[in-house]
Amino acid sequence: MSDDGRMHVPGSEVADAPADPSPHFHRRVTSFRARRSHISDNQQATWDRLWPQLGTEARDGDRPAGLLDTDAWFGRHAPVVLEIGCGTGTSTLAMAQDEPDIDVVAVEVYRRGLAQLLAAIDRTGTTNIRLIRGDGVDVLTHMFPPASLTGVRVFFPDPWPKARHHKRRLLQPEIVALIADRLKPGGLLHAATDHAGYAEHIAEVGDNEPRLRRVGIDTPGLPLSVARPVTKYERKALAGPIVAELLWERT
Repeated sequence: MSDDGRMHVPGSEVADAPADPSPHFHRRVTSFRARRSHISDNQQATWDRLWPQLGTEARDGDRPAGLLDTDAWFGRHAPVVLEIGCGTGTSTLAMAQDEPDIDVVAVEVYRRGLAQLLAAIDRTGTTNIRLIRGDGVDVLTHMFPPASLTGVRVFFPDPWPKARHHKRRLLQPEIVALIADRLKPGGLLHAATDHAGYAEHIAEVGDNEPRLRRVGIDTPGLPLSVARPVTKYERKALAGPIVAELLWERT
């Protein structure tokens, strides 16, 4: 364990899939659970006002969305980071504010989390975040072309701890291969988990992807910050699970 309380999976301080993904992506078992998605009246008002400008859907019914024009959406040309599973957006907002020259596209299935992040964007006046409601694999597959992303962040994906549910985990070899395909050379995959078994799984999958090279959190010259803020969830669990930070660079 390091001084900052992070768990170090062996090798975590060190070091082409086809552009058209396999149909497997469309038939996969989804990696999220059903939850209630009620939002407050104030959040609904903010949603109605801002979602048409700052948000979009990954699918229109059964039809996946097409490629995003991020330059038009953000009104500028800048490096783009995709965060899959942003939750309520605590890390999303803090990291975007720390790097105003980076454009962040945050993906979440649950409307309630997106509504909370949208309200925080409105409250703080943050301009470099856009939101997508839907499945992160849909977004990677249909909305970004190869070599278009400077970073992909996956923080605290559902570990699906029971062995019979491991197939539902997001970071499987084919998904990591898809992420590698969408990253620019030098781009980063940054994953974080507090589940030791999932950390080992992610480490093995990432290390076995030939286009990714493991790097440490202190590696000089990284194209974006890897200083992830401690969330409310983590503060509650400080005496419990240790967080593993896992990073790979697209070669």
